[in-house]
Amino acid sequence: MLYFWGTIFERGAEMYPETRHLIEAKMKQKIFPGAVFQFIEDQQEDVQVLGNAQIEPTVIPMAEDFLFDVASLTKVVCTTTVMLRLFEAGKLTWDQPLHDLLPNFQNRRITLRHLLTHTSDIQTYIPNRNQLNAAELREAYLKLEPGERLGEVVQYTDAGTILLGFLIEELYQKDVIEVFRQEVLQPLQMSASLFLPEPSYDRIVPTQKQSDGRILKGITHDPKARILAEHAGNAGLFTNLKDLSKFAKMYLNLGRVQDKIYLHDKTIRELLKDQTPTKAGERSLGWDLKFSPKDQAPLLFHTGYTGTFLMLDIKKQSAFIFLSNRVHLEDHRARYVAERDEILACYLKERSNIYQK
Repeated sequence: MLYFWGTIFERGAEMYPETRHLIEAKMKQKIFPGAVFQFIEDQQEDVQVLGNAQIEPTVIPMAEDFLFDVASLTKVVCTTTVMLRLFEAGKLTWDQPLHDLLPNFQNRRITLRHLLTHTSDIQTYIPNRNQLNAAELREAYLKLEPGERLGEVVQYTDAGTILLGFLIEELYQKDVIEVFRQEVLQPLQMSASLFLPEPSYDRIVPTQKQSDGRILKGITHDPKARILAEHAGNAGLFTNLKDLSKFAKMYLNLGRVQDKIYLHDKTIRELLKDQTPTKAGERSLGWDLKFSPKDQAPLLFHTGYTGTFLMLDIKKQSAFIFLSNRVHLEDHRARYVAERDEILACYLKERSNIYQK
């Protein structure tokens, strides 16, 4: 039973009113034109739809089923999930060097754990990166080397999941987005989700206006994933709230989907531990680790550059899924991150005060 400020929480009531009001205030401050978000607590759910999906060239109101370019949420929804399934199948181990499984990757010291926990200290500068074609960009990534602090420092980078995408292609002998469809989207029944959308883009939320005046809509926002296309493991997923809710509930159900084991509960539970080599980096395999302010319970968290995030409390079966179009029309990242962190802090404080289980 859930209690809401001392009263029984009824099905259909609005959850987390302070957080919801803060999100509304941020939208009115034009931090983002619109948002779709969901709170999940046990069997209770609350979905909110705010603002506009598009403000140029015409205004289009937001709708619950619209597809978002969720950017780096691709990393945890798709790439990390496939890696976990490969681990369960005995195809790899976390401390195995990437070179062992992907011989074309030149460095022999960087491990899968380093890549998944962002502790590879990989030196990511690639000259003229956005002018390269897919084959040239792949070749450049395969030559990257670590710095002097391999395994010691957490430095978030797309390079890790780009390289893991290449590894997945090596193991499956398929384009990585086809593996994502086969191993993630289909078994989790994420039927609305897709990669490389084709026109029309009517149900897709646009992102940023480019220097030539073109607004990206149905085209991946991340330039590296845009170049790599069907070979990108770092971004490129277009999905909606309903499908992300299915993904989140798989985690909250300890890897079960309709009484079938998709991931083993032991695998999910291990993700709640610091998986960095030093055990002090507050990163898990693919996921960032946050902690409840009251009891310091571990929470799985990940963001997407375009204005999305996902927070999961496995132990208390809670989720906060947030989708916004904050880069439409312009990218004001530093301001958004500060405002987003306010929303997260409000949510965590409100949930520690409200819910007693």
